[in-house]
Amino acid sequence: MRLARLAPPLTLAVLLGPLAFGLAGTLLPAFGYLPELGGRHFTTLHFSALDAVPGIYRSACLSVLVGLVTTLVALGAVAAFVASDLGTPLFSRVRRMISPLLSVPHAAAAFGLAFLIAPSGMIMRLISPWPTGLDRPPDLLIVNDPMALSMMAGLIVKEIPFLFLVTLAALPQTRHPEIMRLGRSLGYGRVAAFLILLWPSLYRQIRLAVFAVVAYATSVVDVALILGPQLPPTLPVRLIEWMNDPQLETRFIASAGAVMQLGVTLVALIAWVGLERIGAALVAIVRDRGRRLRRDGVARAASRALMLSSALAVFGGIAMLALWSVSGLWQFPDALPSGFTFRSWMQALPRMSGPLLTTLTVATLSTLIALVLTILCLEREYETGRGRGRDALLLIYLPLIVPQISFMFGLQVLSIWLGVDASFPALVLAHLVFVLPYVFLSLSDPWRAHDRRHDLIAAGLGMSRARTLIRIRLPMLTRAILTAAAVGFSVSVGQYLPTVLIGAGRLTTVTTEAVALAAGGNRRVIGVYAFMQTLLPFLAFAIATGLPGLLFRNRRGLRV
Repeated sequence: MRLARLAPPLTLAVLLGPLAFGLAGTLLPAFGYLPELGGRHFTTLHFSALDAVPGIYRSACLSVLVGLVTTLVALGAVAAFVASDLGTPLFSRVRRMISPLLSVPHAAAAFGLAFLIAPSGMIMRLISPWPTGLDRPPDLLIVNDPMALSMMAGLIVKEIPFLFLVTLAALPQTRHPEIMRLGRSLGYGRVAAFLILLWPSLYRQIRLAVFAVVAYATSVVDVALILGPQLPPTLPVRLIEWMNDPQLETRFIASAGAVMQLGVTLVALIAWVGLERIGAALVAIVRDRGRRLRRDGVARAASRALMLSSALAVFGGIAMLALWSVSGLWQFPDALPSGFTFRSWMQALPRMSGPLLTTLTVATLSTLIALVLTILCLEREYETGRGRGRDALLLIYLPLIVPQISFMFGLQVLSIWLGVDASFPALVLAHLVFVLPYVFLSLSDPWRAHDRRHDLIAAGLGMSRARTLIRIRLPMLTRAILTAAAVGFSVSVGQYLPTVLIGAGRLTTVTTEAVALAAGGNRRVIGVYAFMQTLLPFLAFAIATGLPGLLFRNRRGLRV
């Protein structure tokens, strides 16, 4: 197919073009070159000004700490749970329960967690007044604490489902049943057998995804605005404040800060590589000393508790969003509101119509484009019989590993220079940069696992490649395609920073409006917007799950 030949270079251009131009648009102003604002000579004065900002290094160190701790805890929880329960009925139940959590946007999960753990949140209400004796919220700084503990918790409960699903996708590429049986036959406990025999090969399969988690956690903006510390905030939040400053000259220092953010993420990744080596050395010590670690009941129980707690935190947070969106008077320490009303919804829906339409339009267009490019790229790989898709995996991950804030600033400058800022095409392209990698990664494994014998039979019957694709392969992979589309749609719905910068405040989505409401503190309105933000991806996954069964209800061979 001719289109399939053009798809790989076009896909790389879509992914790497904005990344390259964005980094260039960040580096040049950082070194003083931005003629539109009077910067016509290269200089390092803006880095000197950045160095003089009070608390800037604390913000940078805090970002590194958040990235490392979040990834370490989330990955440790996933690895420990897979080690202790792989192949058990509990593992299958948790797999079905955790999977839908991937569709919950980070901002919605952060709001839900805040409603649970705040001094006037549901947890404190459930234990007041009878165990605590409190009839008013305690004076405790739980949300927005200076050590970013609540922010780390919000990121952990969201990254656990992502790393769990990535691990599930990598498990079939290992001979895990035979390896685990071999370890048990040698006298190892379940956790020891997993860590010593299976984990090294499994981790190599998911390492790039782990790097993406480190990069995201060090540079996240929306979760930091909702749950992160305020004095000083994390480095990405300070960069957003400078970018929104009415004095345009602060864009120079913001660009210098974006370069610093790139360095912060690089430091976090290097530190993570160091942690990998320390972990490998510890595993080698346990292995060489012949420790079997048969008594691992405490570790297994802790891993189960952490996995279930993360799932309950997200589900409980979503329930709190729904409850606050329809609550009437709700005084502390009442566990439930005194009445229910749809007044908040009736007031918010007219104002939400514009952002909601933008959200649906941008998410749909970016997902469709990503789906077409992904199918054509995989079809080209399928035709040539080469593993070019696997070889290009690192390039596909690049927009996820490079901090958004480090190249979105430059992309905003470029869009303003071209006169396309606050336009739908520019916003769709900005979302596509992040939607396309997730769609490709979601669809690549099912596509590559497709049985080629169906195509050989079709070719023997005289069908062309294009007709085989349309009449044979696409119907058989409908469920996988719709699931990948739902993943891409969810990623687009949750995008905050690209919408704020490229939309320039004139194109708003449900996510940007919800995060903007965080400063107001009106829980009912926040509940409406955040619950709507959660509802959209849920509907996408519901369609992806139910539509194949409806389309192929009379074809038993296509049932899964």
